[in-house]
Amino acid sequence: MALKSSSEKQDKTALRAVHIPVGGVTLHGDLALPPGATGIVLFAHGSGSSRHSPRNRYVAEVLQHDGLATLLFDLLTTDEEAEDVLTRRLRFDIHLLTQRLIGATEWMHAQPEAAALRIGYFGASTGAAAALQAAAACPDAIRAVVSRGGRPDMAADVLPRVRAATLLIVGGDDTVVLEMNQRAYDLLTTQKRLSVVPLAGHLFQEPGTLEQVARLACAWFLRYLNLDARQ
Repeated sequence: MALKSSSEKQDKTALRAVHIPVGGVTLHGDLALPPGATGIVLFAHGSGSSRHSPRNRYVAEVLQHDGLATLLFDLLTTDEEAEDVLTRRLRFDIHLLTQRLIGATEWMHAQPEAAALRIGYFGASTGAAAALQAAAACPDAIRAVVSRGGRPDMAADVLPRVRAATLLIVGGDDTVVLEMNQRAYDLLTTQKRLSVVPLAGHLFQEPGTLEQVARLACAWFLRYLNLDARQ
């Protein structure tokens, strides 16, 4: 599957590599700022993935095309990623991932070019649990969350406290994760939606399914990160 996205607006997007100090470590990321952006989406990647995930980068390009800033960054350091390949432990440490995401959000607030932007989170797999926990911990700062094939059940204890408008996107053929998301959806008390992409598996590798994810996510963020949006 070829993942492509290009436009004149994207050509004008300011792109830069960033280094984010969080809790005694430095995380690496890529910040994209389209002209006139009013919102920014921080990506919390899933288990065993990184800021180089082609699926998340595709979604990020679609958001940039429609004027949303994005921050893709690694939740783990290079050494931690090497350890996790062997142990698979850190990818399920939701508390650690949540603290890294909150730290990156605080760092972003300190950047003059991004400080005024309204914030959303895009989480995949275990990253979705971290995004929801961070949103619950920062209810006044986070306006929207989108979960792609996520594990919101791993944040079940905090779901009733989430105030950010939350969109859960699941593949129709990803039956186990769909059941988890249905239970999590019932626990959410904020603006919410559960969108099922027909014939899609967990990774949305089927033709056209990732494009549907990107369109759904973009519409959600544009709605809730708009300057005039009210929750």
